[in-house]
Amino acid sequence: MQLESLITYIAKSLVDQPDKVGLKLSSSEGGLTYELEVAPEDVGKVIGRDGRTVNAMRTLLAAAAQRKGEKARLEILDDRKGAAQPPPPNGLGGGPEPSEP
Repeated sequence: MQLESLITYIAKSLVDQPDKVGLKLSSSEGGLTYELEVAPEDVGKVIGRDGRTVNAMRTLLAAAAQRKGEKARLEILDDRKGAAQPPPPNGLGGGPEPSEP
């Protein structure tokens, strides 16, 4: 429970809408995965410039989990992008189809 409190505290301190901070925990093969959800306009604040803020949070989480003999990962859920676009049909780049001579 302490790891959840740590992540939630840090995230709520960074965002403009702390009431929209949510954290889900799931077990994965290598340990625990924490999924952090914030308001769409606050995602950039949690990620930080070049990902520095989220990487610092991941480092703190990994160190705290290691002290307990566990492994933990942190993922930021980002709904800003909307629905994911499907890959191109043949797996190649998404450019226009070549025209035949």
